[in-house]
Amino acid sequence: MTPAVRDLTETLVSTPSHDDETAVGDRIERWLRAETDATVRRDEAGNVIAERPAAGTVDDSLALVGHHDVVPPADQQTDADGGYVVEERDGRLHGRGTADMKGALAAAMVAFRDAEPAVDLVFASFVGEEQGGVGAQAAIDDGFAPTWAVVTEGSTGYSAPGATDVAVAHKGRRGSTIHATGTAGHASRPADAENAIYRASDAVDVVRSLEAPDATVLGAELSGSVAVTEIEGGSAWNVIPDSCSVTVDERTVPGERADLDRVEAIAGVEWTVDQDLPPMACGDPAFADRVLEAAADAQSGEPQQVAKPHATDAGWLAAAGTDCVIVGAAEPGEAHTATESVSLAVVDRCYEIYRAVAESAPET
Repeated sequence: MTPAVRDLTETLVSTPSHDDETAVGDRIERWLRAETDATVRRDEAGNVIAERPAAGTVDDSLALVGHHDVVPPADQQTDADGGYVVEERDGRLHGRGTADMKGALAAAMVAFRDAEPAVDLVFASFVGEEQGGVGAQAAIDDGFAPTWAVVTEGSTGYSAPGATDVAVAHKGRRGSTIHATGTAGHASRPADAENAIYRASDAVDVVRSLEAPDATVLGAELSGSVAVTEIEGGSAWNVIPDSCSVTVDERTVPGERADLDRVEAIAGVEWTVDQDLPPMACGDPAFADRVLEAAADAQSGEPQQVAKPHATDAGWLAAAGTDCVIVGAAEPGEAHTATESVSLAVVDRCYEIYRAVAESAPET
């Protein structure tokens, strides 16, 4: 394994970043300033962004994009002082953030340093990805707009065990609330009241009748979904309720959305969107093929262009006009777990892929 990638992965993983991302951001910034000749900046949100120009005059740019926040660790992932426990066993590094996504982040940093870029090369590590992409949104609002981006979320093990694939699309998430109001009354005289739970139940029936859209992106298929996940209403066993709320989880695909606003045709029912994480679809087949070729050259298997089931910062970048793919070391089921780990060999493979993409000239 490339020693710099191995050492940097452990350094980043060992730095807590679930409550406060400052320390790991400091380490990323210091490393980039010490190890590269790039222009490095830290924006007001805490994002770390570095830029290296290509030789000659080019109009396009490629970004290697990750994030340095993590979800809170499990008890066994911290020591008595609150530090992160990092252990290497059987070729894998174990600890909070190894898979999501400091292993791939380290690989991207070293590839950014080592590559001889064919286009202007950018490295970005965002804050707040686990909080809905607040760092990515802040960077975009501040003008972050690369032509292409390789987002270093997990893409390993989708087409076959151990294969590091190229995700050309992913689902988004729209979380919303249906709120039904009525008129309270005594349960012994239900006809004298307007039962908010009944109205909410009618809205749930509408949700159950909806067909979520599907989409196909560069041959990768995505199926949307819509489901009621929570319901809350009522104040006592003998009171007709005047309020009831229903939570809806919708997994969106590029293009159409489920017609959830249909519930507002029911008297006393309102629908509000609480979170809308955009889906992603790569709109540049040549770029996706170029990344797939680099992925194939870096491994013995046959990686494929695939779709991911959950949202990432690639959705925000794609919505702003950047053509994105996702390539990373994490396998399905590793992120956010008490046993989180990453294969060091696959992290090194990602370094090779990122570097090769940065050094490959786009088709003209």
